[in-house]
Amino acid sequence: MAVKIKTKYGVIDIDNAVIATVVGGAATEIFGVVGMASKNQIRDNLNEILNRENYSRGVVVRQEDNGVTIEVNIIVGYGTKISEVCRNVQDKVKYNLESMLGLTAHAVTVIVQGVRVIGED
Repeated sequence: MAVKIKTKYGVIDIDNAVIATVVGGAATEIFGVVGMASKNQIRDNLNEILNRENYSRGVVVRQEDNGVTIEVNIIVGYGTKISEVCRNVQDKVKYNLESMLGLTAHAVTVIVQGVRVIGED
């Protein structure tokens, strides 16, 4: 699935894997985020932090009329304020999508899949 953007020069297709990489990179840069989590942990049999290559498993992209809605699954660090971490993830994801891809994120939903002690493997 790809997001289609119509311009006066033609149509631009941006693959969901590209959007997931941008979103995952933005989310993991935030202090308090230990890593990305799979959106279907039971089906994927993953109870671990996703690598950069697997960010698409933790991000859901839905195209709307003039933008996208994003769902991000993260694991936060123990001792951090979860609401503040989630708000920072939302702001960073919206900014990176706008600046890197030219996409407008109408909504960024952050789902906390777990809490881990920072530095724990």
